[in-house]
Amino acid sequence: MEKELRALEERKKDLLRRLTRLGDFRRGSISINYRECGKKNCACASDKHRRHGPQYLWNSTRRGKSLAQNLRMGPELEKVSIETENYEKFSRLIEDLVEVSDEICKARPVREIEDKEELESLKKKLQKQFKKRFEQK
Repeated sequence: MEKELRALEERKKDLLRRLTRLGDFRRGSISINYRECGKKNCACASDKHRRHGPQYLWNSTRRGKSLAQNLRMGPELEKVSIETENYEKFSRLIEDLVEVSDEICKARPVREIEDKEELESLKKKLQKQFKKRFEQK
């Protein structure tokens, strides 16, 4: 049990180290779009296979609002691409960290209270605490 706990704690430390080395990141995705311009005489109006583009667009949603930004081919597209990839790595690392932390919580032993007064005091405190939470809802 102790070996398992130490191994889980080492895994947690490793995940935290990897998080610190991650670099800049941002939510969202990059899409490639081909669009019609709306001019009647343009080739894109008559031939559906020949549209203007590609245009690269970074999309994200924060607090229910959509965000978008056109990206120029070259260093700007490369930068945002790396940042969105880093966000995916960040998300996976956080999920792994939560899972490891959950396993650590399960593996860590519960403290024993031998003093009956201390145990009763703790029970009263916890009843009060959870009663307040229940009443707030």
